[in-house]
Amino acid sequence: MEYLSIEHFTKAREALAGVILNTPLVFSRYFSELTGNEVWFKPENLQLTGAYKIRGAYFKVEQLSDEQRKRGLIAASAGNHAQGVALAAKMHKLKSTIVMPATTPLVKVNNTKAYGAHVILYGEGYDDAYQHAQELAELKGYTFIHPFNDLDVAAGQGTIAYEILAELPDTDIIILPIGGGGLAAGVSTLAKQLKPDITIIGVEPSGADSMFRSCDQGCLCSLEAANTIADGVAVKTPGDKVFPYVQANVDQIMRIEDRELIDAFLDVMEKHKLIVENAGLLSVAALAHLPVKGKKIVSLLSGGNMDVITMASLVQHGLINRGRVFTFSVLLPDRPGELERIAHIVAKQKGNIIKLEHNQFVSINRNMAVELRVTLEAFGHEHKDAIMSVLRQKGFQVSAVAPTAVFN
Repeated sequence: MEYLSIEHFTKAREALAGVILNTPLVFSRYFSELTGNEVWFKPENLQLTGAYKIRGAYFKVEQLSDEQRKRGLIAASAGNHAQGVALAAKMHKLKSTIVMPATTPLVKVNNTKAYGAHVILYGEGYDDAYQHAQELAELKGYTFIHPFNDLDVAAGQGTIAYEILAELPDTDIIILPIGGGGLAAGVSTLAKQLKPDITIIGVEPSGADSMFRSCDQGCLCSLEAANTIADGVAVKTPGDKVFPYVQANVDQIMRIEDRELIDAFLDVMEKHKLIVENAGLLSVAALAHLPVKGKKIVSLLSGGNMDVITMASLVQHGLINRGRVFTFSVLLPDRPGELERIAHIVAKQKGNIIKLEHNQFVSINRNMAVELRVTLEAFGHEHKDAIMSVLRQKGFQVSAVAPTAVFN
């Protein structure tokens, strides 16, 4: 099929029936009250392989000829597409090779291998891996499965719109992350065919806004670099095959700063007990920027594949950003009881000490010879400021400093 028609999407839905999970909408009371809208999440982080990518990968494999399948599959990816193609190949009893950047976290490499794929680590980023995969496809005759610039892949991703509108027919707005454009093209095109008055909002990181620039200028634009913590959408150039569908059916593209994704991670984890990767959090962070009230909004959580180290870092930075963890430094006389005085004041103010660093060699002046760094848990910035104020009232010269690794 050469274009995204309703028949194309219907065929994809039929092919995926009984294969993938129909992820149920999750109502967010927290974000509904925060925004004045009725907010629902579409949790594709709970999908097979932990992301929506299995939809497009599986349907693409279904459309291949016997000859294309026999040659074996190859793909380039730093995570979600890799696992989608690997699992789709396993389900069809086909061989797959996945080229991943050498910097890919071990957990993603192991997950891809667990689905039966042969993994090759190559290059420093996606572009290097993509180039190498293309070379291998030409050299060895493998069938290349593109992560986004393919209409069959886009049709598979678009089946998400069927599920959203079947469960919430009067949805007013769908918000989704945009990288290369496959997800956005599929979901927006089908959603507009099913409900022409629906609004589709795409969201990109400010440091990787190739689709925003392309739509703004009316032609494909390439970035020199894609700088964002949302690695799943760090695409320098959108797909030329899906770009016209994004142009026609996505009503608005918003840009979000990386720091907002940190807060969104903490909110979604604490309020909903969901682990969502940075790319999937774009549609959550965007909620605060919508100038609407009383609308039924579905935010698409595109995936949840995140290594533990990254999760720990996001939690730490999120707590620091909100004043729930902070560190102060104070110089104390080198005599017994000074540490106890500090601890008593902090305890009385209901601060919870989680780390102490004690250096007795900062000065030869014994009246101010000990530097104490105290890392605390607090309720927020007001509580943090109150604790610091009381310490100063008690005569201590305290200053806020950047916390070191909080959870070590």
